[in-house]
Amino acid sequence: MVKLTPPMGWNSWNTFGANINEQLIFETADAMAAAGLPEKGYEYLVIDDCWSLKERDKDGRLVADPEKFPGGMKAVADYVHSRGLKFGMYSCAGTLTCAGYPGSFEHEFVDAETFAGWGVDFLKYDYCYHSPIIHGKYLYRRMGLALENCGRDILFSACSWGADETHEWIKTTGASMWRSTGDIFDSWESVKSLVKEQEKLHPYNGVGCFNDMDMLIVGMYGKGNVGVKGCNDTQYKTHFSIWAFLGSPLMIGCDVRSMSQAARDILCNEEIIRINQDRLCRQPVKLHGIWGGEDLLIYSRQLENGDLAIGMFNMSEGKAAARLNLDQVGLPFSTGKTLDATEIWTGDKVEVKNAIMVRELEPFDCAVMRCKVVDL
Repeated sequence: MVKLTPPMGWNSWNTFGANINEQLIFETADAMAAAGLPEKGYEYLVIDDCWSLKERDKDGRLVADPEKFPGGMKAVADYVHSRGLKFGMYSCAGTLTCAGYPGSFEHEFVDAETFAGWGVDFLKYDYCYHSPIIHGKYLYRRMGLALENCGRDILFSACSWGADETHEWIKTTGASMWRSTGDIFDSWESVKSLVKEQEKLHPYNGVGCFNDMDMLIVGMYGKGNVGVKGCNDTQYKTHFSIWAFLGSPLMIGCDVRSMSQAARDILCNEEIIRINQDRLCRQPVKLHGIWGGEDLLIYSRQLENGDLAIGMFNMSEGKAAARLNLDQVGLPFSTGKTLDATEIWTGDKVEVKNAIMVRELEPFDCAVMRCKVVDL
């Protein structure tokens, strides 16, 4: 499968961990459909680890836990499909998954065949308990090849956490997205850490194989499997904005059945999603700004139709002023051009004077502008 824009959907792990079952998945599919999430682009519903029995059957095949999924995975997939969504599952390149269930090591082709028979559309493939003497690139190529020969179009989501220099070989595996960072937790410190990890990997993102910064924590408020301190809505807005701006897949991690209105508004902002899903998928550029510090991040990104996105992210607990000289985005005075900029979250016009853009930011807040190049 070749994905032209970053995949979007929902994953069970952040909130539910091992506590997954058929009824939860049915209710989540209903909630996603009722909230209009598929229309916003969130098309995949993905079950993470802990869905199977601890042993394969006599034929060496994975078996869904009959207590959690009494109707079997084909029935779950059929229900998810009936709600206008695509169905995703989880396995691992090791002998065991991260939670200790059977992995797909040396069962790649039979497992791919099994997933295809169940109607699976997405496979998250983790990296726990893998062979210490076989390099990860070979393990992921095996499953990539198996999926491409299973008779069904299944998106391959590689989850090697960026280990073993994943960026150097991941595009040889057939993966459509790859985990470029460690695990996310529901805290501001975790968000800041993953953004920092991502900086050296921007050149490796692009059409067909997208850098995955891990699932979103928007709307968790400290609850659930990766709940730690939780974040406030301003922090969640900035978290979502920077994930979208940097071109990460957008996989919701909160309980969509009880999602707050604030979380819904953040996750469904069409203009932020539009930047994430821009068909050119061009690399973001980190800009220096003027009198900024390490917690004041400014990025630009060229979009289709000649537009430009500019993102200003205050990662600190104090107020900050983001100042940008337009020379950094290719618009010195000599061009006779400037930017007509609109801040997406507020709808405000952003004034540009003397080729300088300035935006005052509250603690943890951001400004994301969609800009058109216009005459001075």
